[in-house]
Amino acid sequence: MMYLESREAVIQNLKDAGCSPDTIKDFLLYLDSNKKEEQLALLEKHRKELLNVVHKEEKKIYCLDYLVYQIKK
Repeated sequence: MMYLESREAVIQNLKDAGCSPDTIKDFLLYLDSNKKEEQLALLEKHRKELLNVVHKEEKKIYCLDYLVYQIKK
């Protein structure tokens, strides 16, 4: 099992990563059951969700940059 860090540190890390209370609960259940594959799948799912948000926000920045470019032209 993953007890390299304290349980509280793992929970804080998940919170800092923006995980929902349900995701944290599920992760801890998998942790307690030593279900590493499920833990990794849960983390990968959350990572993909975060990356999708980043890409959406990045597109907004590109739109603003284009507008600034057009104004300065």
